[in-house]
Amino acid sequence: MMGRSGGMNEAMRQAARLQRKIEQVRAEAKTREVSFATVGEKARATVTCDGRIKQLVLDPEFVASEGQEMALDALVAAINGALDEADKLVESEVSKATGGLKLPGM
Repeated sequence: MMGRSGGMNEAMRQAARLQRKIEQVRAEAKTREVSFATVGEKARATVTCDGRIKQLVLDPEFVASEGQEMALDALVAAINGALDEADKLVESEVSKATGGLKLPGM
């Protein structure tokens, strides 16, 4: 009976270490930036891996030729693309840190 309890305690300690490592990786990734462009670089968004928009660039010639609505749609697509890429980057870093092991809720 003691052996099972000791094994469970060790598993809990390992899970706690893994959780701390995941939190550390995510904290370090927060300041990393990711950019994504649409419409042949006419609209570009740069975001941090914690979801903050750092920079938006919209080619004024594109706005003039295609109109404000199309330009804003391209900018929204660039923002969403950058956020998706940032999420993928964080998940990739977490996967590297955990050796691909996934914890529920992490």
